[in-house]
Amino acid sequence: MQIRYNRLREHLDLQERACRWFHEKWGIPESAYRESMHEMNASKAVPQWYIAMDGDRIAGGLGVIENDFHDRKDLAPNVCAVYVEEAYRKQGIAGALLKLVCSDLHEYGIDTLYLLTDHTAFYERYGWQFFCTAQGDGEDTPARVYRHRYGIDS
Repeated sequence: MQIRYNRLREHLDLQERACRWFHEKWGIPESAYRESMHEMNASKAVPQWYIAMDGDRIAGGLGVIENDFHDRKDLAPNVCAVYVEEAYRKQGIAGALLKLVCSDLHEYGIDTLYLLTDHTAFYERYGWQFFCTAQGDGEDTPARVYRHRYGIDS
């Protein structure tokens, strides 16, 4: 297994496939991913999208958007849509994607990222710290918000 980590702004040929893949994992319309990916470019930090590839198969992925559909608009930007295919879990792919996005956004001058999740203990192993809770759009209960500060939490 040889995993390649891709910045989708550098791989236009993978974007349509990535839109379908993220839609299948999260149920958000493909058009929303397509619009977000259309907005990304090398001169703008947000949005950005990343995928991990094993040959021609998407093993995992994530994105960075301003707000991941929660009420804390002041906590931005947000890592979103973190997903690793079950067959590829527990192999460090999520950690490598998270490290890539943190270092990539640092290059744009963004050193603090946020992430909304229902998971507990997963993100801490990659240097993320629980920060607060936020109410997700259409959710009954608040979710956990994690924060990562490049150079401090790394």
